[in-house]
Amino acid sequence: MNDTFDVAIIGGGPAGSSAGTLLARAARRVVIFEKERFPRFRVGESTLPATLNTLERMGVREKIDKAGFLVKYGGEIVSACGKRVRFYFRNGFKAKRATAYQILRSEFDRILLEHAAESGCDVRQQTAIDSFEIDDKGVTLYPGAGTNGVRARYVIDCSGRNCLVGTRFQLKRSYDHLRKFSVYAYYDGVRREDGPDGTLTRMVRAKDSWFWMIPLSGPTTSIGVVMDTEKFRRMKMNPTEALDFCIAEQPVVREWMDNAHRVTDVYATGDFSYRNSRLWGDRWLLAGDAAGFIDPVFSSGVYLALLSGEQAADSLNIVLDHPERLPKAFRYYEQRIGRVLDIYLRWASAWYTQEFVEVFLYPKEMFELVPAVSAVLSGNELHDFNIRWRICIFEILVALQKRTSKIAPKLTLTPRTT
Repeated sequence: MNDTFDVAIIGGGPAGSSAGTLLARAARRVVIFEKERFPRFRVGESTLPATLNTLERMGVREKIDKAGFLVKYGGEIVSACGKRVRFYFRNGFKAKRATAYQILRSEFDRILLEHAAESGCDVRQQTAIDSFEIDDKGVTLYPGAGTNGVRARYVIDCSGRNCLVGTRFQLKRSYDHLRKFSVYAYYDGVRREDGPDGTLTRMVRAKDSWFWMIPLSGPTTSIGVVMDTEKFRRMKMNPTEALDFCIAEQPVVREWMDNAHRVTDVYATGDFSYRNSRLWGDRWLLAGDAAGFIDPVFSSGVYLALLSGEQAADSLNIVLDHPERLPKAFRYYEQRIGRVLDIYLRWASAWYTQEFVEVFLYPKEMFELVPAVSAVLSGNELHDFNIRWRICIFEILVALQKRTSKIAPKLTLTPRTT
């Protein structure tokens, strides 16, 4: 069988669309298989300024701007006991971008996939890949039992947490300390502030859970709560009951929802923190959630999807012209994406400790630590030594807070009683 495509991509989300677009724009023959029909619902609406780099390389930034998504200026961290601090992307250390987007994923993902098709990708929606075969000349993918295989020189698996290639090679590794469960829905009528402060992602940290409140364009806000999986089991409630209960017991969430009403079903997902132990093989790469997903906190999902799709395309553009450079190119890809995953693993793990929240909510002005932290929350990969050493100081302060409780005031992380 002769090669039909240079690259086959499994999954048409942001990772698959970004990889496909950049490969097609380099005159590669690309096919994207997407098991669903777009638009379809997805959570993960908050993006980081660093995502704009990839969107501009794809040539899709203008379409995103015209889609009317809410422009995001930063975020707010709030404790259940009422302490709060805001950060703005413009204040990040050596910030190059001051904004990002709060997106409706169904529309955002649709725009990206259609752009991939317009860029030259053969996009096949409602086409799931059931199995594949790898040999020394390429990959054969089978969209359904009894169907003819589709041949490609390489495959990028962007199929999400169920990761076809990762499952075949048993690569998935879960993080036991991040076994979380999340319930979420969309609401209309959630109160907002005027101006840029009305665009901020709000994260409310309680004792054994945390909430996100993400304003979207129009009257809609995405609200969800993340808790230990074991806590959800002990509640013995269905997802709708659990979300209503969690909101009701947190005044700092309720205060924004006096006139709010739910406009979607309540969705639930659990045990979503994992990583594949390898991101490449002789004929394949893993990108997006197929590479790994750490945690919803700090809004890294879309950023990592676009970055990994972009970097996978760059690696394959090298390898397609120079096959002998595959080990070096693919290893560099794995190292770069692995480094970013490491950053968010470290910060997500810290987020669930009390000392991190206490130091974060009482920021220190010395050494420009606040701009350095804002840079990380904007998607900075810590290439700059001037940011790295400041983040090390911040993490030392967190460690000292754990040992001494003298770096910042102690917080209860429980609602104040009146």
